[in-house]
Amino acid sequence: MVDKPVGDKLVADKAKPAVGKAKPAVGKAERVADKADPAMEKAAPAAEKAKRAASDTPGLMPSFTTRDPDAPAFWDERFEQGFMPWDQRGVPPAFCAFAERQAPGAVLIPGCGSAYEAAWLAARSWSVTALDFSAAAVAAARSYLASQPGGEKVSLVEADFFTYMPSEETRLKPQWIYERAFLCALPPARRADYARHMAQLAAPGVLLAGLFFFGETRKGPPFAIEESALHSLLTPFFECIDDHPVEDSIPVFAGRERWLTWRRRAV
Repeated sequence: MVDKPVGDKLVADKAKPAVGKAKPAVGKAERVADKADPAMEKAAPAAEKAKRAASDTPGLMPSFTTRDPDAPAFWDERFEQGFMPWDQRGVPPAFCAFAERQAPGAVLIPGCGSAYEAAWLAARSWSVTALDFSAAAVAAARSYLASQPGGEKVSLVEADFFTYMPSEETRLKPQWIYERAFLCALPPARRADYARHMAQLAAPGVLLAGLFFFGETRKGPPFAIEESALHSLLTPFFECIDDHPVEDSIPVFAGRERWLTWRRRAV
């Protein structure tokens, strides 16, 4: 919840978060979305058309009833109405450049949203687990993956990142946890939980790498974070081994994103 902003997203647990409903209870069972719903597939083209129309029409702002990005309903409503200014409709060049320097292995994408990066990696022999706590985001991801080569290989899970832990039988041991529009989708009050759970999921040496959204934002999502605050948050668990600017962010993140790579410290 990869999760999946302006004034409204972004990821939270999903990958990207959501609202209206009570926050998912701890211990909520994970639901692996491995079977497509025929009715959903039939409706997908119309939903995609509506999504693009909403995203592409200047000044068009849907009406929302949910305001808490820490609840799945928040994200459900935005996916269902096609209001996703954080949606790149593809993969960031910085992501491709990083992935191409790594040997394919296991990767975890929290707040995966529409799962563009998950499909890209799966087509290149990565073992991908993508999760989001928004049912609407998972439906969008399922539809997109079904249209992509290798998309069926992605393990797509509807789950709350903060309670997600792979079972011992299928325990994921990722070499990389990908961050994009997930931390900034979370209310600031959940940042400490984010750092602790990332540390739980990452064995020593595992990389937490991706695009981080910097600055100060009074309202969100997306919620930007000051550089010093990010380092205070992650340094107890991770060491920053790379930090460089990106020049091709989508408008909602333009000028405020940087690619950072963090390596899990020895326990």
